[in-house]
Amino acid sequence: MTPLGGLGGALLLIAQPLTTPGDMAIATTEEVAFAPPVGRAMVYRVTTRRVGRDGALINFSLIYALQWQRIGRGYQLAATLQRIDSDAPPAVTRALTMMLQPLVGEEVVYLVAPDGGRIDLVDPEGLWERASARIQATGAGGNRAAAQQLAALIAALPADERDRLVTADVRALVGPANGAIRAARPTDGTGGTLRTIAKVERVSAAAGENAAPLEIDHRWVVDTATGLVMHERRQSWIADPASDGRTLVEERVRALELVQ
Repeated sequence: MTPLGGLGGALLLIAQPLTTPGDMAIATTEEVAFAPPVGRAMVYRVTTRRVGRDGALINFSLIYALQWQRIGRGYQLAATLQRIDSDAPPAVTRALTMMLQPLVGEEVVYLVAPDGGRIDLVDPEGLWERASARIQATGAGGNRAAAQQLAALIAALPADERDRLVTADVRALVGPANGAIRAARPTDGTGGTLRTIAKVERVSAAAGENAAPLEIDHRWVVDTATGLVMHERRQSWIADPASDGRTLVEERVRALELVQ
């Protein structure tokens, strides 16, 4: 398994594909409201674990500070990527930090529809202008080649794809806008306003006769009172048809908590 390294690896951490809102079942049920906790500070941790060269899982965590406010009939969400934690080798950590460093400490503002079904990034051009200025400052500080490489990578992305990469974590947080949730079937242990939703996918991991099946387990815990996804786990496994066993190759965990 190829380790998470280089600038492309940084993109993998935030490029979590979401299906379209048309695939969404939970948002149409009367059991799920959308009423995020206005004025309450929240911590949102997104951790990705991937297999490294030595076969061990390496960890990357993005830690966001979030706060909701009322804006008209809808909501405003301010999200700040506070820091990046990692136990990866230094070279891989540097590559990841270089990709995301322009956004660390930058407040990203979203407008969310009253029902949570639509999320719009506020002033995306201004955000990337500020990010570009930080990249240029990095180059002026002596790491010119890396800064130029990063600037070229960002410039090559279509605007909608670039914005999707930045907003993927937030879109995954808002239940009605999270098109990856396709069923609302509680499992054992669901209680109060929390609803647990699970889904299993089976896809081919590679082309050819020896393609190994990839099994993807999804599990969400949605607060039906707020419409927020309090916890999400996505595990990708390589299945071995001969032994009925499987090996974990990637895990992503998103966890949201209120600050007391």
